[in-house]
Amino acid sequence: MTARRVLSIQSHVVSGYVGNKAAVFPLQLLGFEVDFINSVQFSNHTGYPTVSGKEQVLESSDLKALMDGMAANNLNHFSHVLTGFIGSESFLDQVSEEISKLKLSKPSLKYHCDPVLGDNGVFYVPESLVEVYKQKIMPVADVITPNDFEVRQLTGEPCDSLENTLLAIDKLHKMGPKTVVLSSILLDRNSENDLTLICSCRLDDGSFSRARVDFPRIDARFTGTGDLFSALFLAWCVIYGENKCGEACEKAVSTIHEILKKTMLSNNEYLANGHQEKESSNQIKPPPELKLIASKSVIEKGDVIFKFEPL
Repeated sequence: MTARRVLSIQSHVVSGYVGNKAAVFPLQLLGFEVDFINSVQFSNHTGYPTVSGKEQVLESSDLKALMDGMAANNLNHFSHVLTGFIGSESFLDQVSEEISKLKLSKPSLKYHCDPVLGDNGVFYVPESLVEVYKQKIMPVADVITPNDFEVRQLTGEPCDSLENTLLAIDKLHKMGPKTVVLSSILLDRNSENDLTLICSCRLDDGSFSRARVDFPRIDARFTGTGDLFSALFLAWCVIYGENKCGEACEKAVSTIHEILKKTMLSNNEYLANGHQEKESSNQIKPPPELKLIASKSVIEKGDVIFKFEPL
């Protein structure tokens, strides 16, 4: 049975919750079988002063070998593929080839891509990956979940108003994806304490179903929220149905908001009990790790706090 079987190709950290560590557990809790390939393996995420394991990076040949091995044993029957952080052109090229092969044998397979390029004006990957995403990944992706920085890089639009943000989303649709979710952006209607998610789904008749979800910004730094969002959105898209992107978004956003509140509460209690945040010589303070395990019931319930509004 492949109705809910996901292949997740993302980064891995030994300690903490980003990449596959942030995506696999929520998917499993919501009833999905998940196979995963770790594109890189780090000791911890890059918000810490020290990161080890940077040499542990899969090459495109490694990905091909793993996929060929699964195919040889008839283990490559997936309903969905999810990708996140990928740090090299060759590996991303190979991802597009593997997706094309999987879709050839199973046309109903859905590919959800979080095109991780960077955030807050800073690239996390070589800028050359922008063109690889545009030329190789977008044509085979069914769903993409970029942030505002990534949308700007992929479309060239400023995304500083609802009008030109929707224009950017239209450009992304023309590249291939049926569903585009802009996970968070500050729009002109927002107060400085609010963010907006915008989702757009191209329906079978060529029309578009679009929605926005407004939610409050939590004044703190976190890592792994994008990876968590893409996993939760995939899960709720399957549970609700492909065209119910507004409902899936409000579930995902509400769940993440509750997890972040629980993470902040736990971190504040830790500090209140006499523990001090250690500062390195370069004054980098790592953000608190997401409290995913403690949020098991939050993920399973999926209570809706922030409702979507049709656009």
